[in-house]
Amino acid sequence: MISIVDDDDAVREMLVSLTRSLGYDAVGFASAEEFLASANFENFSCVITDIHMPGMSGFELQDQLHQRNDSIPVMMITARTEPDLERKAISGGAIGLLRKPLDIEMLVAFIERALGN
Repeated sequence: MISIVDDDDAVREMLVSLTRSLGYDAVGFASAEEFLASANFENFSCVITDIHMPGMSGFELQDQLHQRNDSIPVMMITARTEPDLERKAISGGAIGLLRKPLDIEMLVAFIERALGN
């Protein structure tokens, strides 16, 4: 199951629909806090998260997952253009960073790599 964490309803719904159209189960969350509190938390195989969200950021979510010793693959997405974001995401353990508008082929490649396909 794939977790989509993004405070932008349209982006979150698009990503959930896209991943489902590829044959994967996907669940959307409007915040990192909502994802971490999920009853199904243990069932997720990868996380696609926005970096900049109200409350807990994608970077903070990644840190929380590391503190829980959870090795779930994390892919970060952002509309921001700061050049150091990719370095920060990768050095924090993310397997990649995609900028919005999303490159769907790269997103699919991430999902396949994260799930070992």
